[in-house]
Amino acid sequence: MISVRRRGAARLAAAVLASGLVAAGAIVTAGTAAADDAPPSQGGATATLGGLKTFDKAIIHDNGKDQQVGAGLFEMSVDNGGSIQTYCIDLHNPTQSKAKYEEKSWAETSLANNPNAGKINWVLQNSYPQVNDLGALAKTAGTGPLTEKTAAAGTQVAIWRFSDNAKVDAADPQAEKLADYLEKSAQNLQEPKASLSLDPPAVSGKAGERLGPVKVHTNADSVTLAPGAGSASGVKLVDKSGKTLTSAADGGEVYFDVPEGAADGSATLTAQAATKVPVGRAFASATKSQTQILAGSSESTVSATATANWAKKGAVPAVSAEKDCAKGGVDITATNKGDEAFSFELLGQKYTVEAGQSKTVTAPVKEDQSYKFTISGPNGFEKTFSGVLDCKTSSSGGSSDTPSSQPSPASAGGSTGGDTSGGDLAETGSSSNTPMIAGIAVALVVAGGGAIFFVRKKKATAGE
Repeated sequence: MISVRRRGAARLAAAVLASGLVAAGAIVTAGTAAADDAPPSQGGATATLGGLKTFDKAIIHDNGKDQQVGAGLFEMSVDNGGSIQTYCIDLHNPTQSKAKYEEKSWAETSLANNPNAGKINWVLQNSYPQVNDLGALAKTAGTGPLTEKTAAAGTQVAIWRFSDNAKVDAADPQAEKLADYLEKSAQNLQEPKASLSLDPPAVSGKAGERLGPVKVHTNADSVTLAPGAGSASGVKLVDKSGKTLTSAADGGEVYFDVPEGAADGSATLTAQAATKVPVGRAFASATKSQTQILAGSSESTVSATATANWAKKGAVPAVSAEKDCAKGGVDITATNKGDEAFSFELLGQKYTVEAGQSKTVTAPVKEDQSYKFTISGPNGFEKTFSGVLDCKTSSSGGSSDTPSSQPSPASAGGSTGGDTSGGDLAETGSSSNTPMIAGIAVALVVAGGGAIFFVRKKKATAGE
């Protein structure tokens, strides 16, 4: 989708009162929160939006009005190398110029509640740019001649019909025939797996033990492994037998080998690989920029992180978080590998994780609302999670905004042409977009009971 009216400011959240501590919500821009406070992504590709590059026109029929918009392929540049192309799956939400995006599971986007999510994946697998032979595509779909622009527009129109339940037609007759063919032929396909992830993203235990395992999931042939910056001295990454690891394949297991007598502390594992991101992976932004779905990828750099915490005695927590759009919140999972119970209070309710146990709690967050949870515990433990809950499209109650009726190639991201980026990418051009103001972020702070949670900004943390 191209130029759209900017949504109004996000709703402000009330302060959270927990365990006798009043934690007021700090108002910051979503962009600042994402840049300064969010922890590293749990895995996959991160990319910067370049703009709508290969597109034609579509007509949206909404509330008795017809509105013409650009429809087609966006391009993003992947951090540390690579390019991806995407289609929009969030029609009425605007794009933010140069927005940062992260690869996400469907459960973390509006696709979680969409029974047609699998059909969108089928469209992506069976149309442009995955089917790059436009003559063959036109013959299969019975459309007549297709260009890159009309093929991209027809594909986007079909996707919008599934992603937003939109009443939309392609302006070009051949593109419209392609959209109709794709819509009628689509079948439900399974969600593709992440390009790279580590499971679980947080582990804990005692010094002298091998903490883990952390399992590697990837479509790359091999993943490089390295201790993250700031990891405690003497900690090694090893396999089950204690052999030092510098790489792993899909299904490989990694442990943090913490020396006997090591002071209470923490370490980080960084995994990185070069691979094509699987078609059908969702991409979401922390700056309230419209959700995208992957249509093509060059060889790109993907990464993931995992953390380990240890202590000599007491509760030893490991905490991770993930958006849960089906539940309308953020799932916070706490595991305790210590010898005492770990208690915490979340949104006015107390939870206890016994030694050796694990518990997942869903913190409700309103749609379009930015959140930040900074959780601190015993032995210097601290973890921060932030982002924006973007789980709905306008057709499911996410927004009342409608697309702009006066789009232009400049606002849409430029015209097609130029060089390819290789891999599965179609030809694209370049453009510059006018920056747009990001949404308002609301900090939600978790305060704890038992092992007291407190709030402290940690400059070393970045990403979600």
